[in-house]
Parts: sequence; structure tokens; C-alpha cells
Amino acid sequence: MSVVEGRVVLVAGGTGGHVFPARAVAVELLARGHTLAFVTDNRGEGYGASIVKLDTYRLKAGNVARGNLLGRIKALLDIASGWWEARAILREIRPSVVVGFGGYPALPTMVAALQAKVPTVIHEQNAVLGRVNRSLAPYVDAIALSFPDTERLENRFAHKTVVTGNPVRPDIVPLRAAAFPAPAADGPLHLFVMGGSQGATALSTVTPQGLALLPADIRARLRVSAQCRREDIDAARAAYAAAGIEARCSTFFDDVTAELGRTHVAITRAGASTVSELAAIGRPSILVPYPHATDDHQSANARALAAAGGAIVLAQNDFTPAALASRLADWLSSPAILTATAARARAVGTPDAASRLADLIDRVAPKSGARKSDARLAAGAREARA
Repeated sequence: MSVVEGRVVLVAGGTGGHVFPARAVAVELLARGHTLAFVTDNRGEGYGASIVKLDTYRLKAGNVARGNLLGRIKALLDIASGWWEARAILREIRPSVVVGFGGYPALPTMVAALQAKVPTVIHEQNAVLGRVNRSLAPYVDAIALSFPDTERLENRFAHKTVVTGNPVRPDIVPLRAAAFPAPAADGPLHLFVMGGSQGATALSTVTPQGLALLPADIRARLRVSAQCRREDIDAARAAYAAAGIEARCSTFFDDVTAELGRTHVAITRAGASTVSELAAIGRPSILVPYPHATDDHQSANARALAAAGGAIVLAQNDFTPAALASRLADWLSSPAILTATAARARAVGTPDAASRLADLIDRVAPKSGARKSDARLAAGAREARA
């Protein structure tokens, strides 16, 4: 495949959920010979930096959906300032295509790209089309989705929509080739408790209480790795110890891939990257969606995996010690059930999502500086869905 002229610009910021897929597809694009630039805000720069180093441009951004009136006015001013900065960045870079990964930090650059008539792609990580992507959808050249039945996506955009999946960290993909590590009859049972980038008090509190209700023979086999907020970690350690459960509690794990490799059950929030990684490698999970996520998108992400039979969803109000113990007892007492659940999760994973998204970017980007026609874009979308 020939390399397009000009840089591919990836735009993401705000949270790891937006940045991690951008950096994951960057690895694939670099392998294909593309020259890249990464546009983000101050928060987004640090996420996923270990995946790949990119030429990075920072600009101002704001979230007009949060805060009081003064806060929203400031956010609008920051967006306007970011748009002005983005125009200068794009004039310097002269990109062949600009790819946005959602979130308010992406808005100024995507608007600047549209005004400059640069080919554009947006990628949606969640099972609900985000607010920024909804506002951009009518104008961009292509829309990449992580989930086939993405909510809030209008049917009129079907001609330029492609389901690519959500790019996952490159070091996750090899785990898919390994068989699920079904526990031996009396062997250890590895649980990984993840609360997202900032931890989750509900998971740190309820999980040890729920595990304490399990039969003594199961408790003796548990090996728990639990991500906790700093303010919760001491109480969590004490609760696991009181229940006689071997647990390693930390505010951050730098060996997440190794943890997932030995995990038998994950107990976690339902962010897009987490759900995508669990599906890509095939791991049973109990998902507790963050109840205040915008448009309740974590619940939609969780339902997608649960519908395939690869997860159990517990709303936070239903996430009680008794409910957790009941679900885990069925799974942990039967290696066959765990293995079957893992296989169902794996069946809906898209470990090649980065390659699929890179293919779409290559189709949208002009090879000679000319903008593609709508007919050619529609043909490319149909080809990808076939």
C-alpha cells in the first residue's frame, strides 16, 4: 500500500479512553511508513506515552457540558483559543488526513481541519456516540465504530460508517493466542480488580466484603490484585486481610498486561479500553459501569459484552457484597463455566482493530493531495463492511 502524502494527524485528549486507541493505531501507521503528529491537551499528553513516542502539539480545550455558567463560558473561550492554535498547527503540518478520537479536546482541531477541507475520520470508542463525535458526524468523511450497534448514531451516516473495533495496546494482542488459563481443581484463582485510571471506591469497598462471603475453600485459593484510590487503599488491605484473602493492593499497576494474562475473573468498571481488552484476550468479567459517565456510555459498553455471554453486569446500586459473592461462587467453583465464558468474550474481540482503522485512514487520505469524492469514500466504507 502506498504511503499518503503529508502527515496523519491524530487528535485525542482528556482521558486515557480517548488517547490509548490513538496511540495504539499510531504503532500500526508508523509500521506502514506514515509520518504522524499527535494533537492533545495538557491532560492527554501523559496517557499511553509508553506505547509510542509521537511529535506532540498541545492546545487549549474545555468541556462545556460541565461546571457552572462561568465555568462553561471559560470552556467556550478555551475551545475558541484551541481552535485558533489548531489552525496554526495544521498550517504548519499540512496534514493529509486528521483523525479525531472524541472528547472535547479533539473539537478545536477537528473543526479547523473541516474548515481547511482536510479529509477527516472520527473514531468512537464507546457503544454510545459521544457528544463531540455527534456534532462532527454530519461533516467528516468517515466514522469508525468500536461496537456494531452504537447508540446515538443516525442511520443517514451508514454510507460512511465502518466497524473497526477499538484499538488495544500492542502488548495485549499476543495474549489472545494463549489459551485461557483455566484454574486447576485446587489451584489459585486470580482476580484482577480495576477501577479505571483513578480507581473506584465502590470496587475497593464492596469487593473484599463480597469475597469474604465466599466458601472458605474458595477464599483460600484467591489471589487478588486490586487497584485502589490512595484514600481507599489502607481500608481495602485491612478488609482483605480480615477475610483471610491474599491480596496485592496498589494505586497503579505497571504490569497490567501480566496481570490480565493470569486473570481468571476481572472485576472492573466498563470503560471502552477495558471492555475491548477483556474481549480481545477473552477474560470473564463482572462489570460495574460508572454511573455518572456521560450518556451512561459505560452501561452500553458493558451490555455489549454481556449480550455475548462474556460478562455479568451489575449496576452500582446492585453491586452489593451478596450479589458479587453469588455470581462469583458459580464461576469460581466451575473451571468449565469460566472457560466457556472466556471463549464467549473472546469471540467478540477485535484484536486487529488498529489494522482495520489504519486501513480506513489509508482509504480516506488522498494519495496525491486531492480530496476524495463522496462516491469513493462510500465505496471504501462498503468494502470495509464486506
